Amino acid sequence: MSNYAEKNVMGNDECANKIKELIDRHRQLDIEAEQLAEAPNFDQIKLQRIKKEKLALKDQIAQLSANQFPDIIA
Repeated sequence: MSNYAEKNVMGNDECANKIKELIDRHRQLDIEAEQLAEAPNFDQIKLQRIKKEKLALKDQIAQLSANQFPDIIA
């Protein structure tokens, strides 16, 4: 295997690990948002911040996934 191929494989592993971390963080925020919304007098601003962070994470996950598995038009 050439050095270029080894770097590509390692890059894909790093990318996959980063995607996993982002997905885990997204799930944590989802649970946190659900718990916060169930509280009688929840902080609406905090909930909005959590939702905003979740959207940002979703965008990062989509971007990394697209970079890892680019569309190939045949």
